[in-house]
Amino acid sequence: MRSGTRLVPVLVAAAAAVVYVRWVRQWQLTWGATPEEVSRPLPGDDLVPKPTFNATRAITIAAPPERVWPWLVQAGVTRGGWYSYDLLDNLGRPSARRIIPELQNLAVGDIVPMSPDGKHGIPVRAMQPPRSMVWGTPGDTSWTWQLDPLTEGSTRLVSRIRSRYRWLSPTLAFSALVEFGDIWMMRKMLLNIRERAGTAQT
Repeated sequence: MRSGTRLVPVLVAAAAAVVYVRWVRQWQLTWGATPEEVSRPLPGDDLVPKPTFNATRAITIAAPPERVWPWLVQAGVTRGGWYSYDLLDNLGRPSARRIIPELQNLAVGDIVPMSPDGKHGIPVRAMQPPRSMVWGTPGDTSWTWQLDPLTEGSTRLVSRIRSRYRWLSPTLAFSALVEFGDIWMMRKMLLNIRERAGTAQT
């Protein structure tokens, strides 16, 4: 193979990387969010002061915070699900389409489960119902939910995930999953929460 031919894949990969960093990554890190929402400080930011991954997404829901909050409280594997792609992130079980009273007792210190046995996940760090909730591990990952009431009785739901990548195997694979796959799961989750909270009564 001539050196010029070998160079083609390198140039294509470099061009793809430039396109991703300049256009795609910014879109996926800020989907639905305004510049003000992206730049504003939120509870939980201090858990990961210098994140490698810092994504703020948002959506408007035609329901007050009191009707959106219960859907977030019951989220998690073995609980209400993630309202996303259930085959991928909820063991194939359909995410809840109603508020489940027995799952509404989430408290600071509890684990939001992410494993099939329901024992492993992300700890709840802070709760201010029905306005904000923070999950996370200091220095590693934080996931904040902010519910801002709007004048017409709707809610602006803001989700922020901050994480520090670990460039060693096997955590590198998880970092790549967060970087390239997180937007599709989060987008689906926010859209489905909007559909559920905006049409169902608690």
